[in-house]
Amino acid sequence: MADIIEMPKLSDTMTVGTLVKWLKKEGDAVVTGDMLAEVETDKATMELESFFDGTLVKIFADEGASVEIGEPLCAVGEPGEEVATPAKKEKPAEAEATAEPSADESTTEDESKSEAKESPPPPPTAPAAPAPPPMSASSSGGRVKISPLARKLAEELGIDPANLKGTGTGGRITKSDVLKADKHGTGMSGGGGSVLPKGPIQDAGVEKVSNMRATIARRLVESKTQLPHFYLDIEIDAAPLLALRQQLNDGLAESGIKLSVNDFILKASAEALRKVPAVNCSWEGAQVRKHDRAHVSFAVAIDAGLITPVVFDAHVKSVFDISTEARSLAKAAKAMKLQPNQFTGGTFCVSNLGMMGIKRFSAIINPPNAAILAVGTTETKPVVENGQIVIGQRMTLTLSCDHRVVDGAVGARFMVALRELLEKPALLLV
Repeated sequence: MADIIEMPKLSDTMTVGTLVKWLKKEGDAVVTGDMLAEVETDKATMELESFFDGTLVKIFADEGASVEIGEPLCAVGEPGEEVATPAKKEKPAEAEATAEPSADESTTEDESKSEAKESPPPPPTAPAAPAPPPMSASSSGGRVKISPLARKLAEELGIDPANLKGTGTGGRITKSDVLKADKHGTGMSGGGGSVLPKGPIQDAGVEKVSNMRATIARRLVESKTQLPHFYLDIEIDAAPLLALRQQLNDGLAESGIKLSVNDFILKASAEALRKVPAVNCSWEGAQVRKHDRAHVSFAVAIDAGLITPVVFDAHVKSVFDISTEARSLAKAAKAMKLQPNQFTGGTFCVSNLGMMGIKRFSAIINPPNAAILAVGTTETKPVVENGQIVIGQRMTLTLSCDHRVVDGAVGARFMVALRELLEKPALLLV
């Protein structure tokens, strides 16, 4: 009997994965450990591993398809073995009666509200506001079972639900059915599953939101609306840091070592967290968790959005170790090859837009962290030193704090400690 491989949970926040590319095809021999496909999660693109020996006898998900956790992807069995497509996992009848979102729908709050509208109207004797019908009329005069979300999406894409076959509970048409029809150009208005030009919305350059972008959007909204942010700016004299960096890079050029400003900032942040541990905490509702180790993450911009790989135990690593590790993590991030344990578990985050010429900005906190440091570019400008106007090099740092955890005085002490370390960078080499 063939073994079914289902969509695994590849990240802590993953609910659905996109089958990017099959690395094996039906009929190929596979062994345990072979990579079968590339799957895009909400954080990265990862490889799907085979846990069985045999032949890839059946592929259930097309490239580009969105597949929920636990749904079948493929089957591994004996050569020539016939395997039927597993039935969709149905929800309990009582859950259906209360119109909870089905496993075929997205799990966002807005869609849950849309699903709730499909609850059967109350008996005539019960006072209630009219509810939208859960069916839409088909071209044949019958009724089509379709969720409000799928109906709205079908209208936007110019797809006639009457031409679609639902894969949801009881044959209901789901968002996934509509997206699949859109991908293959079938089910367009006009009937018979005919292929017609897509509507104006496609010509306007609209593109489907990736799993990563959708997750980033959700988490940023949650952070900005649920965390009471406040911001602290401080300007530092960057000249000593730039001078030391140049000396080290010149002296170690033959070794291939090239330190960045961000390497020093990551190290300095870890040391400042040791000096002011009240910033190295997380809000957990009824309690505040204190972290005794500085796991410093840093923001990396990639095509799909933003990801924050973590330099674990940065407080006990040298600037050189941090530089090597950060460069490796950034490379893996841009290739969408980070593993979940490489981008989760950070206790503090650094976002640096200075290399893009941004002078100053305020970053949104990355929960469960209590703070995030925004780093601006180094400016050459007139400054006053010892009563004289001279040319100086200044950098602005902005700390975004979760006021539930970090008070203003605590944040200020952290920034003062950070400035001292960066203005006396030799301390970071000890």
